[in-house]
Amino acid sequence: MNWLAHIFLSEYSVEFQIGNYISDPLKGKAWENASDDVKKGITTHKIIDGFCDDNIHFINSKNRLKTKGLLRGVAVDLIYDYLLTKNWNKFCNIDFETFTHTFYKQTRVLLKTYPLNVQNELRKIVDYELLHAYSNLEDLSLAFKRIDRRLSPRLLLRDTLTSYISPTFENIDEIEKDFLEFFPIICEEIKKHTNAQRLNHWKM
Repeated sequence: MNWLAHIFLSEYSVEFQIGNYISDPLKGKAWENASDDVKKGITTHKIIDGFCDDNIHFINSKNRLKTKGLLRGVAVDLIYDYLLTKNWNKFCNIDFETFTHTFYKQTRVLLKTYPLNVQNELRKIVDYELLHAYSNLEDLSLAFKRIDRRLSPRLLLRDTLTSYISPTFENIDEIEKDFLEFFPIICEEIKKHTNAQRLNHWKM
């Protein structure tokens, strides 16, 4: 799952959401004096990633793109963020613009209280409003191309995200069916590891 899904699959606390978002850049380790919510968000990020690796719907989506490929999982992560954006009102009782801009606003308030490396990571999502990055399939295609520009030449010889653009367009209806079956299941899994009373932004 990518940025939007990780933030949605959090207790409705900006520090929990920040922890869930920033886990990868921090390699799953909180900074000294990080709040309990940040630490719980980082832990939840790991749970989400592990769940996706073994889930049959997520695996089916990867196979709809290619039967092999180093970047299949990355492609599905991004596609699922697009599909979450598209189907937002099925899962969230806060409208998309209010939810995302509340996150941006609350994150800006906290920025200066965090270590510099954390500030730098969070400024990217806030300044570029990255939660809006996959609002349509054209934006998704552009994201695939942008990420390829950051990949190493060695990796690009083995696989590219742009090679997934055509399969995405061709199979998006089936991938969306996978997603709509998958997402309620991962929500149920996250409920087991979080405080359900703080998941009040969920419709489930």
